[in-house]
Formats: sequence, structure tokens, C-alpha cells
Amino acid sequence: MSQRMTMDEVLKEYGVPLIKLDLHATRSELLKLREQLIAIRDVSGAKEQGYLDIDCKLYIDVDDIDQYLAGTRDTVGEIYAFPEDIKSYKE
Repeated sequence: MSQRMTMDEVLKEYGVPLIKLDLHATRSELLKLREQLIAIRDVSGAKEQGYLDIDCKLYIDVDDIDQYLAGTRDTVGEIYAFPEDIKSYKE
């Protein structure tokens, strides 16, 4: 069985995530992400566009699947994105 990081461990090691990516995202998380991506476009005079670039590995084991199927977890796994994951792309 893999050892999943608790949210407290994530906060301590990486800081506050900008958004948690799984099959669900809250309206406020999406609006916050949208605002940051649009800011890149606005600051660059529409010469660049913002995008989210997350370099990660997602580990899912049998225990994760069993818990999800039993209804004790909302998702099989989560990916957290942080402000430094926001990148810009020149058009």
C-alpha cells in the first residue's frame, strides 16, 4: 500500500495549492485559475497566453481503488497545482 501525503504534509512541503485537479473543481478554484491565465494575456498585450503545466506522477494502488469503489473516497487520486505551475506561451 502506498503512503498518501496528507493535506497538512502537502501544505508544509509545497505551500498552498492554487487548484486541486481531479474530476471535480469548485467554481472559486476555476475562477481563480482563469483570472491568473487571463492576467498573462493582459500583461503581455495578447502576445502570450497562459496555461497550466504540471509535471507530476500520480500513484494509484489497489487500496485507493478499493476505497473509491466502497465510497469512502471522492476520487481515486488528486493532483495539486501551485502558482509556479502557471506558464506563458508566446503566440
